[in-house]
Amino acid sequence: MAGRAQPSGPAACGGAPGLLPLLLLLLSAAAIIPRGDGQNLVTEDVTVVEGDVATISCRVKNSDDSVIQLLNPNRQTIYFRDFRPLKDSRFQLVNFSNSELRVSLTNVSISDEGRYFCQLYTDPPQEIYTTITVLVPPRNLVIDIQKEIAVEGEEIELNCTAMASRPATTIRWFKGNKELTGKSEVEQWSDMYTVTSQLLLKVGREDDGVPVICLVDHPAVKDLQTQRYLEVMYKPQVRVSQNYPVQGLTREGEPLELTCAAFGKPQPTDMRWLRVDDEMPQHVVVSGSNLLISNLNKTDNGTYRCEASNAVGKSHADYMLFVYDTTATTEPAVHGFTQLPNSAEELDYGDLSGLGPDLIGTAVPLNASTEALPTVQLSNASLAFRPDSRAGEEGAIRSVDHAVVGGVVAVVVFAMLCLLIILGRYFARHKGTYFTHEAKGADDAADADTAIINAEGGQNNSEEKKEYFI
Repeated sequence: MAGRAQPSGPAACGGAPGLLPLLLLLLSAAAIIPRGDGQNLVTEDVTVVEGDVATISCRVKNSDDSVIQLLNPNRQTIYFRDFRPLKDSRFQLVNFSNSELRVSLTNVSISDEGRYFCQLYTDPPQEIYTTITVLVPPRNLVIDIQKEIAVEGEEIELNCTAMASRPATTIRWFKGNKELTGKSEVEQWSDMYTVTSQLLLKVGREDDGVPVICLVDHPAVKDLQTQRYLEVMYKPQVRVSQNYPVQGLTREGEPLELTCAAFGKPQPTDMRWLRVDDEMPQHVVVSGSNLLISNLNKTDNGTYRCEASNAVGKSHADYMLFVYDTTATTEPAVHGFTQLPNSAEELDYGDLSGLGPDLIGTAVPLNASTEALPTVQLSNASLAFRPDSRAGEEGAIRSVDHAVVGGVVAVVVFAMLCLLIILGRYFARHKGTYFTHEAKGADDAADADTAIINAEGGQNNSEEKKEYFI
């Protein structure tokens, strides 16, 4: 009938399927040509991690019931009001009203990144866009170590690789709780980045068993890290403890018992006792790590050394023995064993002042690190406060040295005085008045005339001559 009203809008298009795409295309084109300032439309950029859900919101500040639609980066309509022409089920309508069109996009991928357009059909039409940024966390994080087992003092190389991320990651290194500095290189493959960080590390015995951590800083992931534990081999640490006497002086006739303890990686396989600069006394009994002298005497004085070795090297600790008389009662002024480093380079490894109270009275090498020392259960006797067997002799040695020096000076002064006296008497005896042969016989003459007559040669004009011996 001629007076019948015709349907309008999408319902009318529904009666003619071929007209709907054409209508949407015309509306899109109309929105592009006379673009407005977008002052009535509001939206926000979206940053989303790959695989998560992105939500796009197109809002109208002052709604006048105008039509809102959302377009993808290719200008294809995703939603026209509450209708979805695009056949992508990942887009779902969250909310639709006269003032808002909110759409969610699930399982976001890199291909979804770009600008999405919100359009409002007013006069003139308005348009505003929002940008979706897709973050890709590193797909794999690996630490590659140059040497699985290192030797103390060596420099090893570690590499940490974070693969296929977007944007590029930042790699940080830690050894235990201490942050280290590495050198990073970035490679780009298409839209993805691979970052490799190199760390050069000089290891010591204190690093054995310490974790080296590779930590990734990336906006798409938190606390992503991997770690490798260092395995470091080092030569033995040696210490000597005095089991008996527990405290006091080492006197003649009393026994002495020493114990040697060595720790290293690998564990020391060879341990021996020796006497420095002298042969070991025949009455000394060595049993494994123990040294026993059942009856001390003065001939036992000296330095006794415990040596231990493994595949890495050899170390030692010294014990200086001084045997006192049975009546000696002087308490030593200095306590503790004397330990000398094996070499000048080992002075940097530790300091005796850093040892704990459980090591008082034990010989600890200066090349030992106190942190690396294992805990050892020793008897109360071995942990007791023990004196150095040389203690108390320093004052006596100093007094003897002064006496010897004084005696030598006195002898030298006395010898010089005697020499001066002898030289003086010698010079005095060889100085006087002498007569020549011409004056022989003059001594017996009664007067001068007779002396002249009796003088040998009979010459009247002879004169007395004097000679001086100088």
